[in-house]
Amino acid sequence: MLKYFLLFFVLLLPVLILSGKKSKINRVVTAGRVAGVGSLLLAVVFIVALTSLFFGSSDIDASSIFQWLISGGNGAGTGLSDTDETILFSIRLPRIIFAGIVGGALAAAGVVFQGLLRNPLADPYILGISGGAAVGALTALMLGILPLGVSGSAFLGAIVTIVLVYGIAKTKNELQSTTLLLAGVIVNAFFSAVIMFLISTASDKSLHNAMFWLMGDLSLAEWREIALAGLFLILGFLIIFTYARHLNLMAISEETAKQLGVNVEQTKIILLLAASLITGVAVSVSGIIGFVGLIVPHMMRILLGSDHRMLLPASILFGSSFLIVADTFARNLIAPAELPVGVITALCGAPYFIYLLRRKA
Repeated sequence: MLKYFLLFFVLLLPVLILSGKKSKINRVVTAGRVAGVGSLLLAVVFIVALTSLFFGSSDIDASSIFQWLISGGNGAGTGLSDTDETILFSIRLPRIIFAGIVGGALAAAGVVFQGLLRNPLADPYILGISGGAAVGALTALMLGILPLGVSGSAFLGAIVTIVLVYGIAKTKNELQSTTLLLAGVIVNAFFSAVIMFLISTASDKSLHNAMFWLMGDLSLAEWREIALAGLFLILGFLIIFTYARHLNLMAISEETAKQLGVNVEQTKIILLLAASLITGVAVSVSGIIGFVGLIVPHMMRILLGSDHRMLLPASILFGSSFLIVADTFARNLIAPAELPVGVITALCGAPYFIYLLRRKA
């Protein structure tokens, strides 16, 4: 039990440090401050990832792992068997990396949606992308239509949803934030009904697989999915960070951004497409994982302010750490069985969100 508290403390350590420096950090965002905060959060990602290697249903001595790392991967004389090496570096490590990438992608998308829509309740699923991806994945799982695989079918569903929502929301060559939000809610409600229909007609085995996927499943992490999700996260981050200054102005008001020379419609479409695509990729490879894109941007905004040049990289790094820790708990709390990671994020996210609401009230 002590190691669980240790892992949780490591995750909260940057929050405690940044809380103590909050007044200084919020004054001015400079390259040095971004680098300092980024270095702190990146160190936490590495520490959390390394610590998570020690957690699992197979009991592997921590000293043996450290000896293996110090020896440069030469397992002889370190106490690690071939089976231990396979468990550590072919099962646990890919899953840890996978969780970090998905957590960062969901947090980045949450930053964009909350900034553009100027809505603190916005998260990566506000446009119905998760519902579309879920319909694609469930269709493949339950009907056996697998030419693209589950991930490919989910990604196709996400793309169709993006096109559908934008088509509904765009009027007179403009994309109003309120209209976009309403279109997302409507499309998401429709896909929720389709999901319930598919589940109600499923067999027992298909139903179990579908429900597990709907609550978030990182157990099938493979290097192909890891590389795909990582590539999209990097590309999405570069695009979004390029427009960080524009996003700062648009988060205040679109009129202010226009007066200061920002092409609001073009910027809005580019950012929404970038955020939607990384969300679609994350959902397609991991299932529906809630609250990461909601609470991580909230927490970082409280600690670091609303400047997206700081907020975006901080949210990506802390989102990675958060989901790594959540998945570590998910695969160990009832070992040798495991929980869907979405259960853990919901158990953490819901109380925190209630706290935010009460705090604002």
